[in-house]
Amino acid sequence: MDEVRTTERSFVGIDISKGTLDTHCLPQEKSFSVKHDAAGIDRLVEQLRLFDVQLIVMEGTGGLERRLRTRLIDAGLRVAVMNPRQVRDFARGMGQLAKTDRIDARILALCAQHVQPRASDKTPAELEELEALVARRRQLLAMQTMESNRLGTTDNLAALRSLKKMIDVLKKQIDEIEQQMTELIQQHEELSRKAELLQTGPGVGTATSMTLLAELPELGQLNRQQVAALVGVAPFNRDSGKSAGKRAIFGGRAMLRSALYMAAFSAAYSPRVGNGPLQAFAARLKQAGKNFKVIVTACIRKLVVILNAMLKTNTPWQHQTITITP
Repeated sequence: MDEVRTTERSFVGIDISKGTLDTHCLPQEKSFSVKHDAAGIDRLVEQLRLFDVQLIVMEGTGGLERRLRTRLIDAGLRVAVMNPRQVRDFARGMGQLAKTDRIDARILALCAQHVQPRASDKTPAELEELEALVARRRQLLAMQTMESNRLGTTDNLAALRSLKKMIDVLKKQIDEIEQQMTELIQQHEELSRKAELLQTGPGVGTATSMTLLAELPELGQLNRQQVAALVGVAPFNRDSGKSAGKRAIFGGRAMLRSALYMAAFSAAYSPRVGNGPLQAFAARLKQAGKNFKVIVTACIRKLVVILNAMLKTNTPWQHQTITITP
């Protein structure tokens, strides 16, 4: 690409893979690719300084985008991270069915130009570290579950010894990660305050509170509709003409929703929680004929809305007066 500075407003899409970063700039229709490493990211920043960049869009890749996003924001550039499903829906709407890294980069640039999603704020270093630890804990738990499930698939003593040894190793790793998470929280007053507040909520333990802090940093800053939509428990209408379709949840942060499932289930059904408002809410929904999945999803929504209000008002659960309606 020619090293010529342009003053024309630019919208940029970056397709991220493990090996390369494919970039497209609109309306200049300029494309280039760099290696996905520290030197490549520095080269990318130099290339982008040749444009009057208004917005950069990339897809959420489950963590692969974090280093790049941080580096671009540090360079003073506006960056938005979009849900991959939304990007594919946009591509189909544009009639673009083919898929390559270069095509994806141009689609992302079109998203920046026409959709203009909200730019991300810089994530504090301690939250980035907590997010990485939460993700690693989830991976270790998944491996532990798989190894535990394999115990019932063999009678071979050597295989059983290997499985049990691996389960012990994974348990030790999980304990170490959880200890690191606890120490990280304790080192930062704001995170510690929020964690303590969240853990006063019904069904919310240490692991759930840390997951909320890492994967829903917007908690306490949004209204009830916005926070429910981010988690993916906001029901959407499916009506057309005189036909009223069944409302359903869609999108959101699936991993976070999974973490909140057990907290909401415990708050709604566990006798250890006591006869709280979520239990009364769940009972009313059951009496109204709602199935179990609908009840738990509704309880997740109520719980996350209440936790959002707790952080917003800096009020522990037991000091709140809460009115919950179906």
